[in-house]
Amino acid sequence: MNAPLPHSTQESLQKRELLAQLLPALEAHLPRHALLYQSEDTTPYECDGLTAYRQRPLLVALPETEAQVAAVLKVCHRLQVPVVARGAGTGLSGGAMPHALGVTLSLAKFNRILRIDPRSRTAVVQCGVRNLAISEAAAPYGLYYAPDPSSQIACTIGGNVAENSGGVHCLKYGLTLHNVLKVRGFGVDGEPIEFGSDALDTPGYDLMSVVVGSEGMLAVTLEVTVKLVPKPQLARCIMASFDDLRKAGDAVASVIAAGIIPAGLEMMDKPMTAAVEDFVHAGYDLSAEAILLCESDGTPEEVEEEIGRMSEVLRAAGATGIAVSNSEAERLRFWSGRKNAFPASGRISPDYMCMDSTIPRARLADILLAIAEMEKKYQLRCANVFHAGDGNLHPLILFDANDPDQLRRCELFGADILETSVAMGGTVTGEHGVGVEKLNSMCVQFSPQENAQMFALKAAFDPLGLLNPGKVIPTLQRCAEYGKELVRGGKLKHPDLPRF
Repeated sequence: MNAPLPHSTQESLQKRELLAQLLPALEAHLPRHALLYQSEDTTPYECDGLTAYRQRPLLVALPETEAQVAAVLKVCHRLQVPVVARGAGTGLSGGAMPHALGVTLSLAKFNRILRIDPRSRTAVVQCGVRNLAISEAAAPYGLYYAPDPSSQIACTIGGNVAENSGGVHCLKYGLTLHNVLKVRGFGVDGEPIEFGSDALDTPGYDLMSVVVGSEGMLAVTLEVTVKLVPKPQLARCIMASFDDLRKAGDAVASVIAAGIIPAGLEMMDKPMTAAVEDFVHAGYDLSAEAILLCESDGTPEEVEEEIGRMSEVLRAAGATGIAVSNSEAERLRFWSGRKNAFPASGRISPDYMCMDSTIPRARLADILLAIAEMEKKYQLRCANVFHAGDGNLHPLILFDANDPDQLRRCELFGADILETSVAMGGTVTGEHGVGVEKLNSMCVQFSPQENAQMFALKAAFDPLGLLNPGKVIPTLQRCAEYGKELVRGGKLKHPDLPRF
């Protein structure tokens, strides 16, 4: 009787057999140079912006035409091979991490702006177009694309659709969902599919709200029609300093309570301001426990009136210093620190894990103080930056991935932040998605019945579960195992939350 093969040998054999079927089937539709399967060629695709988790794909396909995309999907559907669509790879939750026995479908070559229509204030772009490139192309018409994630210089509109990305101006202008009219692409079987329309409404169910933010689990996006908005005549930014975290958090709620909707309302704590000031020299107050960036845009008269009202609210809330930009260059300098928070953090730590949760605005100070206690508990530093206006947190946990214990503590730290956010009435994600990073936290927020309903929705689009499998929605078994792990370790900080 032959002894069973070691698991690694079995897996290697399975990969070779699958590749022997897959490669010739794909070569019938794509040139050989568009198919990568050697380890040195697939390694660059092993992770997205969440570098703590890595997996090389079986094969990377780089189609150049829509017909080739459809062919790849049809071949994979016939052979029941998983497919993970990938844009620029700037995601921060592992949403584009490959499947070991699957195809990574790189859409980087779909990078053309197809049409700018200034009369309808729309742009039709391919999925691989960079977020910032849309605004650059629309600028001659006095228009721009409002959602502006910090990675907008590199991230693609297809990825923005997958994650429902926001940015520093999402408080006033909305997320990707609010700025997209139509999404066109292919279903898992390679058949054309379209969501939304060029009109104000579309017949039937509002499936646009389903596909935007679905993290590549329902369809492959190839073309997006986005809304463009007029560039404001003027924009000015207030930089307000606070000597107390609670005062800064309460000031955010006070601005909104005053009936003011700023173009942007961002918050950074002292460790973050120190990191970015050393990097970009934005002129931040390094003695402040927190700073707020509050922007107003519109006509000069509107901006002057709103800046005055916001300044009054901030002073009444306890601001120790207020500076207002007096030129476009100064406004951009104020924002340069916030826009460079992530690379600045990379200069002070070998690695960082950027968390992403949302809480009620009134609890901003509470979560900051809770994170400060977690720093002591897990013996790791954390720098905090927030889309304060809508309560979207981005704590950056600093660690060294070469130290397994630090990685373990970082994961526990992140899970604690997410669980605490839910306990405060929030959610486990805001704009970065669930991916693989927050699967366990989804067990905390949602009941088994709720997760089952999400699986049912996915099955309506992808019955075989081939699009981006193993992401976003945790299985019942995973949640049960995670619940047992927490109970065994005595790690249930909020025992009333998990519904295992």
